[in-house]
Amino acid sequence: MALITPFCQDETVDYRGLERMLERQAAEGSDAVIVCGTTGEPSTMTMEEKLSVIDLAVKTVKHRIPVIAGTGGSCTRDVITMSKKAQELGADGLLVVTPYYNKTTQKGLYEHYKAVAGAVELPIILYNVPSRTGLNILPQTAVRLAREVPNIVAIKEASGDISQIAQLAQLGRGVIDIYSGNDDQIIPILSLGGIGVISVLSNLLPRVTHDLVMEYLEGDREKALDLQLQYLPLMKALFWEVSPIPAKAALHAMGLCENVLRLPLTTMDPEKEQKLLELLKQMGV
Repeated sequence: MALITPFCQDETVDYRGLERMLERQAAEGSDAVIVCGTTGEPSTMTMEEKLSVIDLAVKTVKHRIPVIAGTGGSCTRDVITMSKKAQELGADGLLVVTPYYNKTTQKGLYEHYKAVAGAVELPIILYNVPSRTGLNILPQTAVRLAREVPNIVAIKEASGDISQIAQLAQLGRGVIDIYSGNDDQIIPILSLGGIGVISVLSNLLPRVTHDLVMEYLEGDREKALDLQLQYLPLMKALFWEVSPIPAKAALHAMGLCENVLRLPLTTMDPEKEQKLLELLKQMGV
């Protein structure tokens, strides 16, 4: 699951709140926790803050579930530095998003990931989210990386392009693990051979998200589909505005964190927030 970073009213990191959220995820079925991923607002955090969050996660979870650190960025040298530090702190794996803003070619992507992976020993999950980065990892590039770089083992696919993901599954079968990066596409991606989801919904409902995936993988596809469709409205609502804006509004309503984000993110539009809170009540969250 992709954990938010809770902030205090003064916008400092809420470490006590973070510890509580980590304990909740470990206790309620999450198979791994990702800190400093997109949902954790790492773009507005200093390196020292990100490293302190990774450190706290490792010390709190205590190997009950893997801690995966988001270490991606636009500068390969900085990504290598961050990845090495995450490894030193005891992270179990890395989530590395494609370079954004300056972007690159498919050749540049290959060289970027090869350089990062060569600097550490941890397993790496590629993160493909073109809507945020303006850059798409083509299936051929992802499969080449997984074949040629031993510790590149998986990809978080948040392109939303099921045709592309189907091609990735066809080319990469037995070579690279695929995780859904979108909660509303869990079942479609599992049906193509995916093995899980890196979820925003799990911030609110870790047990539901875990059970959805496990029911499918263990053969009860009808029950998994029922859960996918039952919670689809909430999955959609968590993206009514840029994530994690709605997630923080929902978690605040649940008493789990302050509704505080760092600029340029702002709190949710009041009308949308009210609709979100009504939906939470309707769904018994």
